[in-house]
Amino acid sequence: MQLKKSERLEDLLIDGLKIIQNKDLYCFTSDAVILSKFASFRKGEKVADFCAGSGIVGLHYYALHRDLKSVDGFEIQSCLADMFSRTIEYNGLEEKFKCHNIPVQDIPNDFNGKYSLILCNPPYKKVNSGEKNPDDHIAVCRHEVKITLEEIIAVASKKLKHGGRLAMCQRTERLSDMICLMRENGLEPFRLQFVTAGKDDKPYLVLIEAAKGVKPQLKVLPNYRN
Repeated sequence: MQLKKSERLEDLLIDGLKIIQNKDLYCFTSDAVILSKFASFRKGEKVADFCAGSGIVGLHYYALHRDLKSVDGFEIQSCLADMFSRTIEYNGLEEKFKCHNIPVQDIPNDFNGKYSLILCNPPYKKVNSGEKNPDDHIAVCRHEVKITLEEIIAVASKKLKHGGRLAMCQRTERLSDMICLMRENGLEPFRLQFVTAGKDDKPYLVLIEAAKGVKPQLKVLPNYRN
């Protein structure tokens, strides 16, 4: 496999797995890795990675949990989906992984009730909040230009089987939005963890995992220091 202009192979430091990154495109952050570590695991998982980007969340989750059945990544931007597909090929994971270059909102009904776990590192900012990145490609990754939090959670509820889980990260100021939307869509939050950075005890990120069709049972974990 040949890398394209401005691309590099980044080592996940787990069993030789590598991911293609491009310095001219959106590159993953530590938030994605923290999310993959936070999400719970059950043997034989059928996993979906929403807003997959170049595939870091699903790939790192697989690196930590080899005994899963499959990972479907859904990414709207063709440049990122292309890197994800070639990362799958480079690592020889075609039997486990598939990248779908479609919007999350357009995932076919054939996928309803398929997944035991959906992972999502979504755009953090509402479309009219804060300064928008002048690069449209980056803006799509950081702002709700192409998809909203409401849409992500509504689609996830349809694609999860009963008892299936949705694990997400988001800025702390949007925690109430997430919990309300999850409950509106039949998803009950059951694990929550705040993330702090360096010596700052003020959380900047929240991790949340919700399950479809279960009773309230929220457990707040100790803060994760990044």
